[in-house]
Amino acid sequence: MNPVSESLLERTSTGVVEDQELYLAPEDYSLLTDLYQLTMATCYVGESIEQTQASFELFTRRLPEGFGYLIAMGLAQALDYLEKFRFNSRQIQALQSTGIFENAPERFWQLLAEAKFTGDVWAVPEGTAIFAHEPLLRIEAPLWQAQLVETYLLNTLNYQTLIATRAARLRDVAGTEATLLEFGTRRAFSPQGSIWAARAALAAGLDGTSNVLAALKLGRKPVGTMAHALVMALSTLEGSEDQAFTVFHHYFPGASLLIDTYDTVAAAQHLAAQVQQGKIELTGIRLDSGDLVQLSKTVRSLLPEIAIFASGDIDEGEIARLKAAGAEIDGYGLGTKLVSGTPVNGVYKLVEIAGQPVMKESSGKATYPGRKQIIRTLKQGQLVSDCLVLMDEIPTFCPDQSNGSTRQSIKLLQQVMQQGQRLQSVETLDTISQRTARSVASLPLELRQVQQPEPFVASISPELQAVTEQTRH
Repeated sequence: MNPVSESLLERTSTGVVEDQELYLAPEDYSLLTDLYQLTMATCYVGESIEQTQASFELFTRRLPEGFGYLIAMGLAQALDYLEKFRFNSRQIQALQSTGIFENAPERFWQLLAEAKFTGDVWAVPEGTAIFAHEPLLRIEAPLWQAQLVETYLLNTLNYQTLIATRAARLRDVAGTEATLLEFGTRRAFSPQGSIWAARAALAAGLDGTSNVLAALKLGRKPVGTMAHALVMALSTLEGSEDQAFTVFHHYFPGASLLIDTYDTVAAAQHLAAQVQQGKIELTGIRLDSGDLVQLSKTVRSLLPEIAIFASGDIDEGEIARLKAAGAEIDGYGLGTKLVSGTPVNGVYKLVEIAGQPVMKESSGKATYPGRKQIIRTLKQGQLVSDCLVLMDEIPTFCPDQSNGSTRQSIKLLQQVMQQGQRLQSVETLDTISQRTARSVASLPLELRQVQQPEPFVASISPELQAVTEQTRH
């Protein structure tokens, strides 16, 4: 039995509404939603339209500022959520105790008690580059189901897509030889968010994470060095910074050392002398402050065979600057700038109900009606164009032998769930990471620029344009 659900029931029945534990378990997922999803579902039941087939698409109207593309991520957790979509008796009682649903029909409570996701899901594979107005995912299900799942789907896909995109940009700028490590747990928006951030970063091409729980759950070894606190504590109690390093290496032989607690150059000089004398084995050092360009050059001259890592609020722009300045850095620890920043503002909109295309016409927030597919055209593996088409259109595949090349049209959205059952096995992080690398490599350089990338706009087919005009009028 979930202790949170039990605690919630007991406390609300006695008038206490606070639950300090706030523990989240998979059986709580269905209640992790916005209230209006439940109130809308109540209305659907009351009007006897809850079983009407509906289609919702999840997409972003615009990319975060400074981004030329997004990397779709979070599908695995979205499908896991849909598979576990249930309401237990204690959750239903807790909802009833709020008094909000006093006028809800009895059928509404029966529906929750029997709840199970029975719809179809179409999605682009994780690690795929996408652009504004292109659906990452589509839900085709009875209206009440498709409505209730909105909040959780947006939460996981928006956040993981943001982290994956930043990680892909970092990898693209740093290059394939650099070691990139995710250090963002302490800056992520929540403990749950830190695990999702670690997963998305690894799936988009980073080499490791310092988050022990995430690493072990994902079948990886956690990575990391040390903090300044250890150096200060041992230096004070043992007598010197050198002794602090000696103690650390006693327990973790050869481990990378953080050398900027006091005097970075002096520490490097002492370590260089010990390495030359064969007193220690050293695999790497980390710089967390100061002029990283000059310090890395100095450290390289003293420790030519030792890997140099840099950390401290580094992002893709800073890596580009360091490389342009000739910094001698082999890898980066990436935290705050990776796991935070301008969010991906994904939205989840109704596009079809009872077989009829529908659209939102609000100023600046208009949507395209109907169930859609993304047709991506590649030439010699490079992106040529994307086109939004209606699902029942026949996409064009046009081999073009001119100049010895071939144009290939690919459908990006794939059916991944049918009647609530997964159609594919769970992909490994390595598979997703390889897809991410291919996706980014396929993009024109102007879309991959860190500063002011050129905008990319998907075209829409004449058929979709016609349906849009018909629906609008």
